[in-house]
Amino acid sequence: MIQLDLLWDLLKVLGRIVTILPFLLAIGLFMGKRSIGELPVFDFLVVLVLGSVVGADIADPNINHIHTVVAMIAIALLQKFIVWSKLRNRKLGKLLTFEPTVVVFNGEIVEKNIKSINYSIDNILQMLREKDVYHINVVELALIEANGSMSVKLKSEKERITREDFHLPYRGGGYDIPLILDGKLQKDILKRLDKNEDWLENQLRACGITSIENIFYGAITNQGDFHCSVKGKKVSNLPPIQN
Repeated sequence: MIQLDLLWDLLKVLGRIVTILPFLLAIGLFMGKRSIGELPVFDFLVVLVLGSVVGADIADPNINHIHTVVAMIAIALLQKFIVWSKLRNRKLGKLLTFEPTVVVFNGEIVEKNIKSINYSIDNILQMLREKDVYHINVVELALIEANGSMSVKLKSEKERITREDFHLPYRGGGYDIPLILDGKLQKDILKRLDKNEDWLENQLRACGITSIENIFYGAITNQGDFHCSVKGKKVSNLPPIQN
């Protein structure tokens, strides 16, 4: 009898693995690429809880299988709701995720910012080396992104050969400073750039746009050039990049 009970429990575990893994894959696809590819803090916690729920269900045959399914669906829906809320409310988004942090600027290490995110200078140097950067003085801007990765922009003279080196028409350069995100103006950034809303309205009129709400993404480059993308604009001839 004991052997039969043990065999039955083993069959239940195997059956749960066969049924739960495809369902877990479907949940992961529903939650989106962002949750799998970037793993900021909130998404990491969601994946951690989801893994704990599934692991407990597989390891303990006495757990009611339907409870696990309901819990997985609830977690996925909660994650979707939080992501939607973050997109609608920038203040909430800042509370639930980290903002990008400047750690190197014009060849100088920003010690205060490094300490504020609990990184050491060794961490920064290692991440720079992973970007094939071995001299800090060649870095114009280095950021620690919300997911903990580093983005680096080298000084112009240290960048790879560009069309300007061949005296071809130059189409700009530098980096973007976001001003408008999904129809909402980042007033604090506009103020820090010593710009005002009159200046922004002039830029919008030059682009043939009458309202900030019609802009999905608007930014000013470090060279002072403004550019934007309009909401609802269809992009054609996308490259057929698939797995």
